[in-house]
Amino acid sequence: MDLGEGRRARASVELKVLAKTRRIRAYLRWSDKGSTRRPVYLGEVENETRRENLAEAWRRAIERGLVLPDEETPDTSWAASRSVRASMRGNRSRDTSPEKLLRKQLYERGARYRVSHRPLPGLRRTADVAFPGVRVAVFVDGCFWHGCVDHCRWPGTNEEFWRNKIEGNRARDAETNRALKESGWTPVRVWEHEDPADAADKIISLVRAKRHLATPAVDASQHAVP
Repeated sequence: MDLGEGRRARASVELKVLAKTRRIRAYLRWSDKGSTRRPVYLGEVENETRRENLAEAWRRAIERGLVLPDEETPDTSWAASRSVRASMRGNRSRDTSPEKLLRKQLYERGARYRVSHRPLPGLRRTADVAFPGVRVAVFVDGCFWHGCVDHCRWPGTNEEFWRNKIEGNRARDAETNRALKESGWTPVRVWEHEDPADAADKIISLVRAKRHLATPAVDASQHAVP
């Protein structure tokens, strides 16, 4: 953190569990001249694991520009700071909380699907949820990493790097959608901020519609009673 006058301090994330509600609050802490300063409240986190909660807390600190680049970061590292690297390590590529919540809603509605499925063998793109029979591929996109217009906030430090990174992700998403459509698949994008129940309803409706279109029509005249 920047303490002013050219001074910096290393920060850490602390998670506190409220005794009555069991809600988890995240704080950014640091020391100045040996004294612990008042922590910065990062908000409540509600993931299933401590690792996921820590990753989310670091991400919020990065988005708010509270974390500064680490001068000791190796040139070979693309992460701007140790906190960023911690966030990257804690940020899962699969089985995130939004993904699991969506899968739960789909399963409760009777849907059966594949998890982390690669629709096109020759294309390195993995759908979070897939229905191969009707060729529907679902991707659960994080608001920060995929540039949600409502919730993505550019970090205050190393802004050019992060903007290029996120814009690159968005371009990759568009290319993935195009490739899937050209191969007969229907891509579905679900933002992490969306209600999983609403998203599941839309996906189920789409799967049923495609399944209905794929079912050959029966000529009633062939079964008419003479």
